[in-house]
Amino acid sequence: MATTPNNGLNAFIAALPKAELHLHIEGTLEPELMFALAGRNGIRLPYSSVEEVRAAYRFANLQDFLDLYYAGAAVLLETQDFYDLTWAYMQRAFAQNVRHAEIFFDPQTHTARGVAFSAVIDGISRALADAEARLGLSSRLIMCFLRHLDEAQALATLELALPYRDRIAGVGLDSSERNNPPGKFREAFRRARAAGFAAVAHAGEEGPAAYVREALEALQVVRIDHGNNALDDADLVTELAQRRIPLTVCPLSNVRLCVVPDLSAHPLQRMLDLGLMVTVNSDDPAYFGGYLNENYLAVADALTLDRATLAQLARNSFQASLLDADTKATLLAEVDSVALSAAS
Repeated sequence: MATTPNNGLNAFIAALPKAELHLHIEGTLEPELMFALAGRNGIRLPYSSVEEVRAAYRFANLQDFLDLYYAGAAVLLETQDFYDLTWAYMQRAFAQNVRHAEIFFDPQTHTARGVAFSAVIDGISRALADAEARLGLSSRLIMCFLRHLDEAQALATLELALPYRDRIAGVGLDSSERNNPPGKFREAFRRARAAGFAAVAHAGEEGPAAYVREALEALQVVRIDHGNNALDDADLVTELAQRRIPLTVCPLSNVRLCVVPDLSAHPLQRMLDLGLMVTVNSDDPAYFGGYLNENYLAVADALTLDRATLAQLARNSFQASLLDADTKATLLAEVDSVALSAAS
């Protein structure tokens, strides 16, 4: 830990190669693009201006956010809309030296409105391919099931996804956590894993530590998204540390959704001290006040993190990714090079 948190940290964070592992593509819908797509598709928004939309970004809890999130998604109708949304994020990520992104998408949010699954996947995957070809930014796509819906709908969505297995690397679980335990989706995840999808799940954001354990045991996930409340169970923390199960932590999101009262109370440093593999991510950056670098800088300032800790967080992001071992090694070496230059 350092005593001068922002002494050149902005430039150091900008220089660090990073992976983003917890990013909802629908949550990157900036108000300007929301209005542009609404105009293109003839959608009437319940807001009169960009400023009015931004003023609505005050949330008391996760459900307050989800209500606005789903309303915003209504402007996404055509393949080009999903392309424009994804391409806009990939350009921002590239500008922040994100070298790899693992992106969540919520097909049920769109198919429930009559949007074809093919329109969603074609638009997103074409933008990801363009980002790799034009920007050198690699990615993996993770399809999330909406946990407030029933498992039968998740299984139906999995069937829709199977023809696109070559474009989807994993399945996840998001939306309202309270009263929707991971075990509700045991069979959907079993079938997804059997089909070759990696498994991750949101757990321990608003739900208890027991949901984190249930995600590990019932869903057999390789990564926990959020995981804050895992700290309430010492035995679980020991297991997470021993198994090197990554936690994809989202600092600014946690503040905006009142998971923590402020960043100075964020458990990230405690997680690191306990030996957990923690990563920093932006979650839904259009709604929560910052993309990846803003999250790094905000938590560095609030918790007085030094360069060595920030470099370790960047290393963790690659180690926790779905990339192959050789690619991980190359990117880890780049992190080490930046960290060494900063130390000399």
